[in-house]
Amino acid sequence: MKFKKTLSLLLLSGCVGTALAQTNNHEKVESLLKKMTIEEKVGQMAQITLDVIGKGKGRFESDEPFGLDEKELQRVLVKYHVGSVLNTSNNRARTPQVWYNIISKIQNVAMKQTPNKIPVIYGVDEIHGATYTVGATMFPQQIGQAATFNRSLVKNGASITAYETRASSIPWNFAPLLDLGADPRFPRQWESFGEDPYLIKELGVAAVKGYEGEDGRVAHPEKVASSIKHFLGYQVSVSGKDRTPAFISDQALREYHLPPFKAAIDAGAKTIMINSGIINGIPVHANYHILTDLLKEELNFKGLVVTDWGDIENLYKRDRIAKDDKEAIMIAINAGIDMSMIAYNYEAFCDNLVALVKEGKVKESRIDDAVRRILWVKYELNLFDKPVTHPKDYPKFGSKEFEQAAYQTAAESITLLKNTDQLLPLNKGTKILVTGPNANSMRTLNGAWTYSWQGEKVEEFAAKYNTILEALQTKAGKENVTYLPGVSYKMDGKYYDEYADQMEETIAAAKNADVIVLCLGENSYTESPGNMNDLYLSDLQTELAQKLAATGKKVILVLNEGRPRVISKFEQKMAAIVQTYLPGNFGGDALADVLYGTINPSGKLPYTYPQFPNALFTYYHKPSESKGTTEGVYNYDSDYNPQYVFGHGLSYTTFKYDQLKLSSTTLKKGESLTITVNVSNTGKVNGKESVLLFTSDLYATLITPDVKRLRGFEKVDLKAGETKTVTFKINPEDIGFINTENKQVTEAGEFTVQIADQKINFNYVP
Repeated sequence: MKFKKTLSLLLLSGCVGTALAQTNNHEKVESLLKKMTIEEKVGQMAQITLDVIGKGKGRFESDEPFGLDEKELQRVLVKYHVGSVLNTSNNRARTPQVWYNIISKIQNVAMKQTPNKIPVIYGVDEIHGATYTVGATMFPQQIGQAATFNRSLVKNGASITAYETRASSIPWNFAPLLDLGADPRFPRQWESFGEDPYLIKELGVAAVKGYEGEDGRVAHPEKVASSIKHFLGYQVSVSGKDRTPAFISDQALREYHLPPFKAAIDAGAKTIMINSGIINGIPVHANYHILTDLLKEELNFKGLVVTDWGDIENLYKRDRIAKDDKEAIMIAINAGIDMSMIAYNYEAFCDNLVALVKEGKVKESRIDDAVRRILWVKYELNLFDKPVTHPKDYPKFGSKEFEQAAYQTAAESITLLKNTDQLLPLNKGTKILVTGPNANSMRTLNGAWTYSWQGEKVEEFAAKYNTILEALQTKAGKENVTYLPGVSYKMDGKYYDEYADQMEETIAAAKNADVIVLCLGENSYTESPGNMNDLYLSDLQTELAQKLAATGKKVILVLNEGRPRVISKFEQKMAAIVQTYLPGNFGGDALADVLYGTINPSGKLPYTYPQFPNALFTYYHKPSESKGTTEGVYNYDSDYNPQYVFGHGLSYTTFKYDQLKLSSTTLKKGESLTITVNVSNTGKVNGKESVLLFTSDLYATLITPDVKRLRGFEKVDLKAGETKTVTFKINPEDIGFINTENKQVTEAGEFTVQIADQKINFNYVP
């Protein structure tokens, strides 16, 4: 009896419970798998978009209110045994109650009318909050979260998103995005945690833990299965455009792209989504080496591998490595795909895959492996016992507590890039002219994946929140704020469509202002609709900036953008520059508090801000890219010239670093090195500082070492006059690199540790 009681406590509280539950789930999977026909198995590998089973297919405004087509639902679930549904209907957010009604009906058919009573697994892209749910809490997009350099904020935001996603009856979230956001041209850089592998790894693990729980028990009704994406090398296409070819060596793939995914897999991520693009000529969805050799065997990933939208069909229709859909299915499934985000033509997928198995072109053992993974995730989520969660069980949905968390994340993300003569913070009573296309828009504050795919419906759902203009009017008093747009976006056009909107009147109004708050950047976009041809900020916005600067009034440039648009044509004329990224529904409030000093800014750039479109670097570039003048007949140099460096971010106080110390000047194999540094707030106001630890390998064999690499970061809160000691630990594996044989190695030699302006060397001795 005592043993049973002790075991029960372990099951409730720790790893033993997790391990036993997972073992039990594997047994359930094997038992169920034996009962399934090949048609049922194949159906589990199919994922359709919700519109397929909607009345009128849910593709037009006239299809509202959304309703399910009962006949099609029967066909999808009972005849074809489809195992998963994704997305919202008619590209718009739904209330928790509507979600509950829709998913309950789907699960009712799946659990009562299918042969083996297998629940559907429902998935949605909830990348900065429960993005497809009315009233949910919207956090900054991932790039803004990265700028906080604060693991706990990222984890808490993911935890809240999981809660509100489950309040919407949805158990599967296609997040976090762990792509290396190393190219500012790419239309999804803002969905990433930036350009640094270590930063992405640390924040990615924090997000997975937030979504899935510290113990990974996603059966908990407040947790969801995460889907880390997009495996692998998605955001570094040669053209900088979405879903276009990339050329990445195996060494670079493992050095820069793989570490965040490996860490997230080790942290327990249940599912993974695949890169829609092409690497070295091979579509990733057809790449057995990446999907099976690397992901399933080397990384030992046991979860579910899902495609991105329509990517098996793309092998035939776009990439032309298959002669028809059937051959494309054969290639992708044999390569290691477990579930196809079809998203419409499910009959062809299911019929063709069944035929391929019967023809011996796809082994049933491969089908069993895929379905085993799908069923395991469903059991892990406890969908067989509780296929739907009810919004009434989630009283904190959209609560003030959750809103405060979103505000705090936005506040810590905002990055002060420039502050000439301490223009900021502003004094109360200052007369300000607020202008620019991003000044009075909730759409631009949130970006895409907010209430709709491209974010074009944000204004419909976010009217109760404050734009930048509204937040400044509240903070400064309407009598101190004048607003004229100067430039506006064409909201029914492409993201880059804009027009001069009272520009001359705006310039004239500057004479009555003490300062100008100029809000520039981008309208919302994602994926291919966000592709670009010119990294410079648009001509009209540049014209507005230059004309306002010419008035002689001091201009505070507020950037609200998904990627760093080049501003070098007028940057020198701006008195202060503040980067807000895509801060979410509380970004306007957070910005107003930063501009007036209620919040001391503490964000730091999670990427390198370029000065010119043809001079794109990451901070961990090679020495040849920042080489000084070579003396001789042919004098030349390599001009490393970013506008702002990775990790740059100012404060309203000052910080001093000193006493950088090592526990030893020699690091040996199997040991660790302790690094300490004192950080002091030498100013007059309290502030937060992200302490960044870099190391440099001075010499390496054949592979040119990077100039430096981020190896640690901690955010500290310092009162005026306060000093804290920050401690880091590194081991030999932390400072290694991928060699020419694609192996992780740490070579003997000298290394430099750098924290701010402090440097010290040590030697590694194997």
